[in-house]
Amino acid sequence: MDNSGQRQPDSEEADRAAGPHGERPQRPREVGGGFLMGRPFGVPVYVAPSWFLVAALITWVFGDQLDRVLPELGAARYLVSLFFAVAFYASVLVHELAHTVAALRYKLPVRRIQLQFFGGVSEIEKESETPGREFVLAFVGPLLSLILSGVFYLAMQLVEPRTVPGVLLAGLMISNLIVAVFNLLPGLPLDGGRMLRAVVWKISGKPMTGTVAAAWTGRALAVTVLIGLPLLSQAGGFSDDAEGFGSFESLTDALLAAILAAIIWTGAGNSLRMARLRERLPDLRARTLTRRAVPVAADTPLSEALRRANEAGARALVVVDGNGLPTAVVREAAIVGIPEHRRPWVPVSGIAQDLRDGMKVSAELTGEELLDTLRATPATEYLVVEETGEIYGVLSTADVERAFVAAMARPQATGK
Repeated sequence: MDNSGQRQPDSEEADRAAGPHGERPQRPREVGGGFLMGRPFGVPVYVAPSWFLVAALITWVFGDQLDRVLPELGAARYLVSLFFAVAFYASVLVHELAHTVAALRYKLPVRRIQLQFFGGVSEIEKESETPGREFVLAFVGPLLSLILSGVFYLAMQLVEPRTVPGVLLAGLMISNLIVAVFNLLPGLPLDGGRMLRAVVWKISGKPMTGTVAAAWTGRALAVTVLIGLPLLSQAGGFSDDAEGFGSFESLTDALLAAILAAIIWTGAGNSLRMARLRERLPDLRARTLTRRAVPVAADTPLSEALRRANEAGARALVVVDGNGLPTAVVREAAIVGIPEHRRPWVPVSGIAQDLRDGMKVSAELTGEELLDTLRATPATEYLVVEETGEIYGVLSTADVERAFVAAMARPQATGK
């Protein structure tokens, strides 16, 4: 199963968007990412610990199938089955790389690819700008799986059918076909759900409308999988046990259906929540959140600087040099920590944070771009400037965080 898209797993994206002090999107080591296997196209590929559980399960199940077709293999069938498990997930990686290449083509940063339980995930950092790009970005994964299925089918024609190569190629053909068809189902978080989102987005002109439609379709799909997969298994004769629904195979089918349904339901809900989060991010505007500031020389006593700020109705202090150019911003927390009776003897330079690269931000920044900019250079205060370079004020991360929480606490608007 493929969960590729903007931000799966969504819990990590929520952490990423939760405030300006989150970690940078591109970091050398992923906590909880699993084992780093390589960096194709500069994107790290991780194998989650859960993959080994799935690989063992595939090895066991496929090994039993091999025993029926090629009983002469004996215990060696499990080595062949392990090779199949690795080859299958290599196909899943190709599926994910298709999403990654398309995202990079559209200049959308990809945080990482992770192979995990029930497939893989490409963590794309930003939303597509148009429904057409969203459709293409989602479709290329299943398309590559279909192409791989066709390649394995053609390769089958070159080998004997009841041989190890023949059985492996047949298994890879069928598994890639299943991956493609399953991911084309029209419900989030599957690729088909993102394609449906793109279509509804194109028709309605509202990305949120597309997300709502695809998310609820995904939830309906989850219920269908939960109920329909065990029934389909029995009706299709997948289980030869005469005990029917009480058999071990039927219980296994029900467990598999429950896991798949839970993954789809949770993914659909997370996609909906993250879409609502992104919809509200534009309310975060550097210009409206910035505190008015007064410029002061580095040797100005703190008490005098605060007096000037009070007279001007300002709430922040910027340290400037002899030419009036900003060199530092005074930290609010440091001011609070200075007792009032000591403030006449403490120069503002003693409690100021020197301006580093990245601590000057544009007053025009909004939403996710604002959060990304602050996250790139963690600090408590930033100097906000106009496009001309003129000082506009000081932006406190505490103010940004409060505004973010307030925006997320608002009731969802109707008509979306």
